[in-house]
This record gives sequence, C-alpha cells and structure tokens, in this order.
Amino acid sequence: MKTIGNRQRPQIQARASGDALLTGALFSESIARLAGSTFVPKGVYRFKSHEAANQHQSDCLARGMALLAMKRSHDRKAQSPGNT
Repeated sequence: MKTIGNRQRPQIQARASGDALLTGALFSESIARLAGSTFVPKGVYRFKSHEAANQHQSDCLARGMALLAMKRSHDRKAQSPGNT
C-alpha cells in the first residue's frame, strides 16, 4: 500500500475556531447532497443473499439514472429557443 500525503487532524478544543466550524458545515452540506443522489428509496431492506442486494442496488441505480436523463432531456427541450 502506498500512502500519499498526510492529513493533520485538528486538536479537540472547548471552543471551535471559525475554520473548524466552516469545515464541519461544508462536510454536512456534502453529505446532505449525497443523500439525494443514491436513487435507493428510504427504508429497511433484507435480502437473502449478497447477489440479491447487489441486484436491488443496480436496479435502483438504473431506474434513477433513467429518470435523471429524462428530466435533463425535458429541461433541455424546454430551454431550446424554438419553445418560447
């Protein structure tokens, strides 16, 4: 394994600095943005095998990507100059 760079973890303090608060806010925003892009509906899923879980994930991903492509195509058609 090859290690590239090293990240210095900030010390835990009683009062957070502005930089630490900004870093935390940016992290939270990134996680919130990811939550809406997985295409897997909320819920608890139980599968009989890993293969069934992988198939479910693939199906959700394919369905989500198709819906996203349709939405983007519709948005492009609505923005084209001939559709005013």
